[in-house]
Amino acid sequence: MENIDWANLSFSYMKTDYNVRCTFKDGKWGDIEVSQDETINLHMAASCLHYGQEIFEGQRAFRGKDGKVRLFRIEENAKRLRNSAIGIKMEPLPIEKFVEMANMVVKLNERFIPPYGSGASLYLRPLEIGISPRVGVSPASEYMFIIFAMPVGPYFKGGFKTTDVAIYREFDRAAPLGTGKWKVGGNYACGMAATAKAKENGFSAALFLDPKEKKYLDECGPANFFAIKDNKYITPKSGSILPSITNMSLQQLAKDLGLEVECRPIPVEELAEIQEAAECGTAAVATPIANIYDEAENKTYVISKDGKPGPVTTQLYHRLQDIQYGDYPDEHGWTTIVL
Repeated sequence: MENIDWANLSFSYMKTDYNVRCTFKDGKWGDIEVSQDETINLHMAASCLHYGQEIFEGQRAFRGKDGKVRLFRIEENAKRLRNSAIGIKMEPLPIEKFVEMANMVVKLNERFIPPYGSGASLYLRPLEIGISPRVGVSPASEYMFIIFAMPVGPYFKGGFKTTDVAIYREFDRAAPLGTGKWKVGGNYACGMAATAKAKENGFSAALFLDPKEKKYLDECGPANFFAIKDNKYITPKSGSILPSITNMSLQQLAKDLGLEVECRPIPVEELAEIQEAAECGTAAVATPIANIYDEAENKTYVISKDGKPGPVTTQLYHRLQDIQYGDYPDEHGWTTIVL
């Protein structure tokens, strides 16, 4: 693709050649369809539009120095999509069909996979929606699953550099026993006001607190949160946090590097004691945090005194990236070679 500036891609939609689709109808999933259409023909009363029956995933394909194209922990995305579907009474997609379609969309859009060394990757967006007409509140009987793909750069501008986040107590991302642990669009809609306020004030994201007591760290709008303290990798434990596949992988890598891993409630005040902090997720990867501003207390927790990424976060970030690109041995069997 000679007209794409691979090194300066933003994290945004770009039209590519194909997407793949599959429909659940009459009690079964149908055949996989390949489409060049960017639109969906939906009934105006579709359950996804009125009652939020919509779930999605995020996944990346990486071209390595060896020319091979790899997907990272694709089965975990398939499992999480199934959990989300079960959580809001949608039809779970079989894991093998998810994996088949992910492999297919990568191969169909091969010419859009960024070259090794560009800092970009091919981002996959799998989504499932309820398409049955519903005016009364009830689950759909028909569903559509789609995966489309596009080349993207870093989620946060500047790539692997520190960013600042803010805590605003007047916003909740999810209810204590709500949909926080599932990847549904409504969670992100709930976070948009806080994110908009954060960006208006010069921060990259909002860091939410637990929705019940407002005492403990929950997660950032687009990502999970982790901290490094006294040779420990600490990440919040909460029923309203989305289980991040990236966070799960970083925890294992932290153990591989000799760190102790703690998944537990993190009180806001403990931010004064941590040495490093970061946002982590498929899109954010591991984005280091320099400062955390708490508006209610009018207090800034300075995490990085020199404004640079900390050594542990840097090591974890590069180790994860190296595995994804095939530059470090895949000791845990996380990658799938597609091409």
